[in-house]
Amino acid sequence: MNMLAQGNFNINEVTMSSLEIVDFINEYRAKSETNPAQLRHDHFMAKVPKVLGLEGLPKFRDTYINQQNGQTYPCYRFPKREACLMAMSYSYELQAQVFDRMTAMEEALKAKNSFDITNPAHLLQAIEIQAKLNIELSEKVAVLAPKAEALETIADTSNTYCLRECAKTIGIKESELIQLLINKKWIYRDSDRKLQPHAQYVLNKVFTNRTSPVIVNRNDGKERVFLHMRVTAFGLTRITGLVNKVRNTKQVAA
Repeated sequence: MNMLAQGNFNINEVTMSSLEIVDFINEYRAKSETNPAQLRHDHFMAKVPKVLGLEGLPKFRDTYINQQNGQTYPCYRFPKREACLMAMSYSYELQAQVFDRMTAMEEALKAKNSFDITNPAHLLQAIEIQAKLNIELSEKVAVLAPKAEALETIADTSNTYCLRECAKTIGIKESELIQLLINKKWIYRDSDRKLQPHAQYVLNKVFTNRTSPVIVNRNDGKERVFLHMRVTAFGLTRITGLVNKVRNTKQVAA
């Protein structure tokens, strides 16, 4: 989750940030479209001047902190009119949805500022507003639930892969992937030239070792068990991130 900075905005005025509008649009698309395209925040930001013009934009400027890297980035915080105009630039239905949402927020703010616990009408109004917000929250949970389930599947370490399968999935040569993991000290070759994971990456559940069936040496009769390194589903996401990071670094250097 990204944190909005404290800009110079009236706390008694209902607003929606550009981040919130983008999330709102993506949630709406997920509910109403079969294969929805995800709207990116930077694409939305690029569209703002085209829809609202440059003259009045400075008063809507704000910033937010990206929780993944701690960096501060620009965004906008819009009152009702401008938020609806931006939503309308995507569809009239979205405009209506944003209008209804901000109207509910205005009602909630008004009720908060004038709420009288001894007034039955105020209590009833508060219940109605809370019911609307609960419905909206339930709809949001319904949209996010499949995504959460998908993330749980990715994090499930019961599914494992060999490096050849990982390389094919990522789109890199197996030999290049092996060399990269060796260079980054994620894996190493033991005395038998077999690939083995470094202990910390086993503890972090990037790799796991599967034991082979007991093998009896025909020459000396001794029983032996071999360890086969496997990549967990979580590890596949980590390795994919590593490969993409190296690729991006090479592109920048070029």
